[in-house]
Amino acid sequence: MDVVELHRRASEDFVRHVAAVEPDQWDDPTPCAEWDVRMLVNHVVGEERWTVPLMAGRTIEDVGDSLEGDLLGDDPAAAAAHAARAAQNAITEPVLRGGTVQLSYGEEQAAEYVYQLAADHLIHGWDLAVAIGADARMDPKVVDGIAQWFEEREDLYRGGGAIADRVNGFSDPADSLLGAFGRDPAWTPAHAAIAALGDAFGRGDVDAIMAQMTDDCVFESTSPAPDGARFEGADAVREQWQKLFDETPDALFETEESAVLGDRAVVRWRFSWREADGGRGHVRGVDVIQLRDGKIAEKLSYVKG
Repeated sequence: MDVVELHRRASEDFVRHVAAVEPDQWDDPTPCAEWDVRMLVNHVVGEERWTVPLMAGRTIEDVGDSLEGDLLGDDPAAAAAHAARAAQNAITEPVLRGGTVQLSYGEEQAAEYVYQLAADHLIHGWDLAVAIGADARMDPKVVDGIAQWFEEREDLYRGGGAIADRVNGFSDPADSLLGAFGRDPAWTPAHAAIAALGDAFGRGDVDAIMAQMTDDCVFESTSPAPDGARFEGADAVREQWQKLFDETPDALFETEESAVLGDRAVVRWRFSWREADGGRGHVRGVDVIQLRDGKIAEKLSYVKG
């Protein structure tokens, strides 16, 4: 399949997913931890809007900041569809004549640029689909075309910081490609909740911690032995964590590893503090977590004796 067709299929699938976003889903998390649904869609629409002037021979300096900020307006689905059509119309002639474009790193073949765009549409289309609970299956022919192109570029992308560490262990071609782009094919919004909880504990931000908890959440502490103490309801749980951070000098939680399966998660962590002599003490432990509707309903904590 030629690159123009790869791009067309990937961009049309992305537009289809944008049209499926419900009004209350635009702030939902995505596998791209720094972007919610609206930010992700805005990013891809921005790429499509850049395609037209770049394919016409303009430079990044020519375009300037005209495509910065919100590009979705009040009708993101229409904005995405219009930008996709314009980009599709712009790429065919430059690719067929072997033209070039001016990118941030210099001159590039138009066909190579379109491969980059097709890959971004394919992967971000999956990001969007899993974020909104849509059918995330990817076109097998597009997966195959992008996988062949990306095989020689993966190390370059990762070395430049454009993608996360590879996720291995998959036989399915689509899952393998997602893993090559640093995605966990099993990602759900629960993964985002667990990551946000870990970040909030790392900052000692009790408000951010509680934002990830249900109103009727349950917390079981690591002490006293042998069963710990049980706290029920957001107010009681907040009080315990606020007390922990207030009374522990330089308290620091660090996530060592996490695993999410459906509405269950296990998080391995390290908790350290400043000792009276200036050194740091620490314990290591795990949380056994239950989620409900994308938030943590139960957090049972255990430490190494």
